[in-house]
Amino acid sequence: MKPLATAAIAVSTLLAATAAPAEEVGSVSTVFKMLGPNDKIVVEAFDDPKISGVTCYLSRAKKGGVSGGLGVAEDTSDASIACRQVGPIAFKAKFKDGETVFQKDTSLLFKTMQVVRFHDRKRDVLIYLVYSDRIIEGSPKNSISVVPVPAGQGD
Repeated sequence: MKPLATAAIAVSTLLAATAAPAEEVGSVSTVFKMLGPNDKIVVEAFDDPKISGVTCYLSRAKKGGVSGGLGVAEDTSDASIACRQVGPIAFKAKFKDGETVFQKDTSLLFKTMQVVRFHDRKRDVLIYLVYSDRIIEGSPKNSISVVPVPAGQGD
């Protein structure tokens, strides 16, 4: 295996180990496929692993067909995110701005969709950004969601 590929797999594995797991809430078919599963939009939910009281909902495109059914299709970079306060907000651990809180492989190799978190301390809000990237070239498609931190909660 080439050194770049080995490094990319190692980094992806490390990031996936620290990112939150997601549960599928539901999906809708968008394109009928004669063979294999249909193309669809999947809605997933995940809790921020370092901030209790925040849940994010991510909708993303998922390719179907034979290649999608085998897990070798490359999903598009289309995604949307909505994060909400679902309980008292408490920072469970220190974190850096731009830290990955969720990551999902969207192709067999080298393409991921990820959610990163920022804390705007001046306005006391949490900002969640979803985007897709590749080792060589990413996508400018992105979406953000903002969660206000109520007074007396957070750090």
